[in-house]
Amino acid sequence: MTEPFIKPRTGRAPHQPTPASTPEPANGGPEAGRMLVEARAAGRTYGSGEATVTALASATCRVAKGDRIALLGPSGSGKSTLLHLMGGLDAPTNGEITWPALGAWETLRPRQVAIVFQMPSLLAPLTVVENVEIPLLLGRVPAEAARHAALEALARLELTRIADKLPEELSGGQAQRVAVARALAYRPALILADEPTGQLDRATAQHLFDVLLDTLAGTDTALVVATHDLAAAERMDRVWRMRHGILEGEV
Repeated sequence: MTEPFIKPRTGRAPHQPTPASTPEPANGGPEAGRMLVEARAAGRTYGSGEATVTALASATCRVAKGDRIALLGPSGSGKSTLLHLMGGLDAPTNGEITWPALGAWETLRPRQVAIVFQMPSLLAPLTVVENVEIPLLLGRVPAEAARHAALEALARLELTRIADKLPEELSGGQAQRVAVARALAYRPALILADEPTGQLDRATAQHLFDVLLDTLAGTDTALVVATHDLAAAERMDRVWRMRHGILEGEV
């Protein structure tokens, strides 16, 4: 298997790219301070015996501060499972996941890692702006500052007019964009986005990526996006490929 530690794509300015090498130990030198996530032969299976299902066979990779990575692959290839492991939502059944620059699993959310899910993830009783601000409030950001950050994130995605609507009043595409606004509002160390443009038309998808990349430009926030969209993937600095549950090299 080709290791997915690759140089930035030709013609793009690097965001201090992750070296093309096997991960160092978490205490293995200055690089450890830049490494947000390290996966070592991480895999995830469900069930046992004849009912065992392999969602992710093996992934060895690193995500450093400032990385912009597209995770490309067909449905069922393991992209979502890998993002869930990176975000600490699930634990690997083989191999390991660590967060050298972020600390222990318990410290990851909501302050350090934001996840944009493929499926609807807004809380039904809360308005759009309340959904966006809730991670900040859970992170003990003062209410006034949390509301300001939430409204600013919604404005970036041209969603101000639906700030007071409930999730049931939104289209699927609007709900996806609200989830992205929620991830941006906190300015976390790492954003993991699972098919964030899956329900959007091409123009809206392009605008969403414009906002994502413009907002994160010049920051250390890393972005990993699982996508089928080749046009979106080409806008990232690096592209990884998933196939049959295995993380491979550059497309």
